[in-house]
Amino acid sequence: QLLSLLFEDLFKKFNSELKKIADQVIPKQRAAQFDVVKHMRQDQITNGMVNAISTASGNWSLKRFKMDRQGVTQVLSRLSYISALGMMTRISSQFEKTRKVSGPRSLQPSQWGMLCPSDTPEGEACGLVKNLALMTHITTDMEDGPIIKLASNLGVEDVNLLCGEELSYPNVFLVFLNGNILGVIRDHQKLVNTFRIMRRAGYINEFVSISTNLSDRCVYISSDGGRLCRPYIIVKKQKPAVTNKHMEELAQGYRNFEDFLHEGLVEYLDVNEENDCNIALYESTINKDTSHLEIEPFTLLGVCAGLIPYPHHNQSPRNTYQCAMGKQAMGTIGYNQRNRIDTLMYLLAYPQKPMVKTKTIELIDFEKLPAGQNATVAVMSYSGYDIEDALVLNKASLDRGFGRCLVYKNAKCTLKRYTNQTFDKVMGPMLDAATRKPIWRHEILDADGICSPGEKVENKQVLVNKSMPTVTQTPLEGSSVPQQPQYKDVPVTYKGATDSYIEKVMISSNAEDAFLIKMLLRQTRRPEIGDKFSSRHGQKGVCGLIVPQEDMPFCDTGICPDIIMNPHGFPSRMTVGKLIELLAGKAGVLDGRFHYGTAFGGSKVKDVCEDLIRHGYNYLGKDYVTSGITGEPLEAYIYFGPVYYQKLKHMVLDKMHARARGPRAVLTRQPTEGRSRDGGLRLGEMERDCLIGYGASMLLLERLMISSDAFEVDVCGQCGLLGYSGWCHFCKSSCHVSSLRIPYACKLLFQELQSMNIIPRLKLAKYNE
Repeated sequence: QLLSLLFEDLFKKFNSELKKIADQVIPKQRAAQFDVVKHMRQDQITNGMVNAISTASGNWSLKRFKMDRQGVTQVLSRLSYISALGMMTRISSQFEKTRKVSGPRSLQPSQWGMLCPSDTPEGEACGLVKNLALMTHITTDMEDGPIIKLASNLGVEDVNLLCGEELSYPNVFLVFLNGNILGVIRDHQKLVNTFRIMRRAGYINEFVSISTNLSDRCVYISSDGGRLCRPYIIVKKQKPAVTNKHMEELAQGYRNFEDFLHEGLVEYLDVNEENDCNIALYESTINKDTSHLEIEPFTLLGVCAGLIPYPHHNQSPRNTYQCAMGKQAMGTIGYNQRNRIDTLMYLLAYPQKPMVKTKTIELIDFEKLPAGQNATVAVMSYSGYDIEDALVLNKASLDRGFGRCLVYKNAKCTLKRYTNQTFDKVMGPMLDAATRKPIWRHEILDADGICSPGEKVENKQVLVNKSMPTVTQTPLEGSSVPQQPQYKDVPVTYKGATDSYIEKVMISSNAEDAFLIKMLLRQTRRPEIGDKFSSRHGQKGVCGLIVPQEDMPFCDTGICPDIIMNPHGFPSRMTVGKLIELLAGKAGVLDGRFHYGTAFGGSKVKDVCEDLIRHGYNYLGKDYVTSGITGEPLEAYIYFGPVYYQKLKHMVLDKMHARARGPRAVLTRQPTEGRSRDGGLRLGEMERDCLIGYGASMLLLERLMISSDAFEVDVCGQCGLLGYSGWCHFCKSSCHVSSLRIPYACKLLFQELQSMNIIPRLKLAKYNE
């Protein structure tokens, strides 16, 4: 509908512009033929459509329809496979994020099974941005002509043929189609039942819904787009229509889901029709009133929450945190990832399948594009470097590739043509006069002036030795034109604290037929102190210490943990799902099979513990552990086993920032702001209050003036105004001018006040007094 409105707006604009041109041309040459094709702007509608969709902000403003919407289109996030899937199932509300109203943000009962209860962001968008549950379908518009014809054949009478008295009879129900009144029906139950039978037989589209409202005496038929619906198994005579025989045929490939729909075994219900039905959650709870059966309870959750093993054992907000962090986990983004040239791409060097998986993981093929690794975890306090969720990592695990990732960045270069027939060039590398070899900055360039794949590139080295003409405008008539254009160097250089490798170089052309060079740069990073990790239960933490393997504790089978986690992360957070995941993972490794931690089901703790006993391990998953430092046994049994850990995109190398001196803002002469601009570290109002509270006045002076924007200024002692170079322009004298240091921002404020005719005057005390 939005696209049709946009097209209508653009088409009308196109017609009105063509009409204007025709009005201008035709009166001048009445006899001449008006060739309409010559005056058509062929790309006007295309550009309008492309601009509306491709702009990053996604703002659609159509003044003709008084429509102004933000965020209609968004760029699909390719950070990981899950972030792309999560974005495709996202629902954004147009409600204002700033208003603190709980109604639109809370979980409504009608959203049961349609929207995921866990997957919503924290903060101001909480509850306004939602995600679809696993089996939800959004309907599209359907033709309503056949439905109107069918309704009249099933006994719906025209409302105009009845008088008011007849309409008020208790058995007369009004029939609505998509909110418009269709007529009245005397036997509403027969209409509803016949309609549903025909839909199950495939005579009516499966997404058309019919529901009754007894209190208002209405029957509602809906065939419009934008309704949420999901499939349910039909129950007949207290027995589900889908039998074991059907399931076997489905497993063998003789049937598919479409066959189940057309044979009346399964049907889609929207939210209105759910109100009329009695739906059983499990087969064991079917009674004589039951009309439908839930296919699987875990489909209440969405894609992101479906990755969590045993989510029904976790405190609810922890599942919400994991939904946000699962989208930031590095892994594999697709099978074409080596051929993509993205602005920024994070890949894990060795992703693994989780040992404890869920049905959702199998359904969305997460195992084929995983984002994480199975780490052996010991839950114990070890040194003081694991306080507040910090993790202690084993150096030997990192050497063997645990948590190692690849960061890909790209660099671009376009060679343009200018209006005066000049164009950009790529020059060959500059040679050293003495050695006849390329200079250090041009070391990695080929003879054509473009860097070659596989080379190591350091900070400030040139990737493309581009030159552009000094004059790019067409010269004015009569002016002298230099015959040979002069060129200046504008090289594309690499900026980065750490070295990169050139993965590939692509030479192509863009939409304007300009020469385009793209380079893909690769960095391999191993985990270091400050990198962020998270398990699938919202238990995030940074690496606090990397310990050599000989200092790590080990159990009696000789296994060293990859990660040591502090036990204080469990009591207040109540992530029992993580404890069960460790048990199930341990039993799975010993048995050589995967365990399931699907929501509202999964492998039972009792069975998992019995598996452990069968292999000679403790029933509770605890092991006898020896200290790696003293060689003595630890005084307690340690909870020890594999847990699936995700490496998140937040790495200390991308965040760390410090500066002594650096660039300043032009206007205020204070240090710039932000890591990308090499900015300073702000001492804000609260820090200033703290220093005042301690009475550290000289430190305040040093931070707020000397290290920021100290400025030598001349002040006249007589009039109190600023002078210049020892001379007061107001008094026309240099007798009383003194020199002092004030912040440049203060001097700027005085001058801005003077421009508004407010004159601040400085009073100077006598120095020798």
